[in-house]
Amino acid sequence: MSINNKTRIYWACRRGMHELDFSIMSFFKYEYDTLDNNDKFLFIRLLSNDDLDLVNWLINYRESPDHELQRMIKLIQIRNKTRSFIAI
Repeated sequence: MSINNKTRIYWACRRGMHELDFSIMSFFKYEYDTLDNNDKFLFIRLLSNDDLDLVNWLINYRESPDHELQRMIKLIQIRNKTRSFIAI
C-alpha cells in the first residue's frame, strides 16, 4: 500500500473494534501527515497485524516482538495521550 494513498490507509485503520478504532483512527487523523516517510511505512506495516495483537500491544498487555513496531505503538500511545485521548 502506498504511503500517499490515504483513502486506503484510512480504511485499513478501521478495525471494527472500538478500542482499536479509537486509538488508531485518532492517530491517523491527527498525526499521520506529520510522520516522515519511514514512519508512514512503519504505520502501514503495523496495520497489517491482527486485531488481537494490535489491541494487546496498544493496551500494554504484551509487547510486539518487532522493535520497530513497538516504537510505533509507543508513538501512537504518546501522541494520543498528548492530545488528551486515552492512550490504550
